Amino acid sequence: MKLGQLIGFFAIVVSLYILWQIRDLLLLLFAAIVLATALNRLSLRLQRSGMQHGLAVLCSIALLLALIVGFFWLIVPPFAVQFEELTQRVPQGFERLNSWTDYWRNRVPTQLVPYLPDVDSISQQVQPLLNRLLGGSVAFFSSSLGVILRVLLVLVLTGMLLANPQAYRKGFVRLFPSFYRRRVDGILDQCEVALGRWLGGALISMSVVALMSMVGLSILRIPSPLAQGILAGVLNLIPNLGPTISVIPPMAIALLEAPWKSVAVFGLYFAIQQIESNFLTPYVMAQQVSLLPAVTLLSQVFFATFFGFLGLFLALPLTVVGQIWVKEVLIKDVLDQWRSDRKEVFDAKGTDLSDEAGEFDQETGVLPEANLPIHDEPNLDDVSGKHKK
Repeated sequence: MKLGQLIGFFAIVVSLYILWQIRDLLLLLFAAIVLATALNRLSLRLQRSGMQHGLAVLCSIALLLALIVGFFWLIVPPFAVQFEELTQRVPQGFERLNSWTDYWRNRVPTQLVPYLPDVDSISQQVQPLLNRLLGGSVAFFSSSLGVILRVLLVLVLTGMLLANPQAYRKGFVRLFPSFYRRRVDGILDQCEVALGRWLGGALISMSVVALMSMVGLSILRIPSPLAQGILAGVLNLIPNLGPTISVIPPMAIALLEAPWKSVAVFGLYFAIQQIESNFLTPYVMAQQVSLLPAVTLLSQVFFATFFGFLGLFLALPLTVVGQIWVKEVLIKDVLDQWRSDRKEVFDAKGTDLSDEAGEFDQETGVLPEANLPIHDEPNLDDVSGKHKK
């Protein structure tokens, strides 16, 4: 290996190490790019209606801030009230369970008494968990501050990217060799279109799930149906895992009303998930982006393993963009253009006959050309002149 190649290899290794160390920052930057792409499409529509560029950008950012503030205003207060009520009713539930076990302990056969739940043992098992939760309150508060700072960073980056997107785009394109910059610019156009289509499909699916959840919870008379529906719609952005997480809060709140309501909430969310998975998502996403279900699931596992919750949340847009880069760069520009000097000859069974066609050139690593029939046995006399059939 020459000195220049060795230096280039070490430069690539060091660059990959640095990128790995700042992977969280890169994910936040990608989240800002996704938001900026969505707001840029809205800004362009406002500009087509006659609004100036600066005013259109400000209106787009103001709409985003209003949605974020409205989300927390609708979600946080009801859940705080329900959580406080839940903490008050948990001791009542233990007392009811204790009276229920005492009632049945005197009426069941002696052989079944050991199988009845012991409230004292349950409380002893729950006590360490409560102590752990209370002890981790400071850590939770600090992590919440970290989340708020990350959200603010994403919003600031989104505003900067939205103010002058072409300047950042040109800077990214200039990182590539001059002969490949036009190609990179075209790939970025495809990524922008694909992200826009994914956002459109995700918003449609999110809205339908939120509406169905809100209507179903209202029929069941579960408290805070609007907040629960919005939460279910937002978590629907995380396929497979998001709907599972979204069913936990309404089921816990339904337990405060009646046990059968908790079962009814589970059935409601299961039915909504089946409708969304089997009818809504295949139709909407097939019109927007083409992602195989197995690829979607594997991408979620991969990004969640290496990048945590933020990677899980951004798994789909990362997969959409990564699919375009793999298709355009790796497949079209590398693999499809790969030509071998070795001429391969195959028989009807698919056996490679190239090694029998001539002697191997040790210097060039290329076999001599051979015009051999595909379906018949090779005529070695015509190739080498050394052997007879």
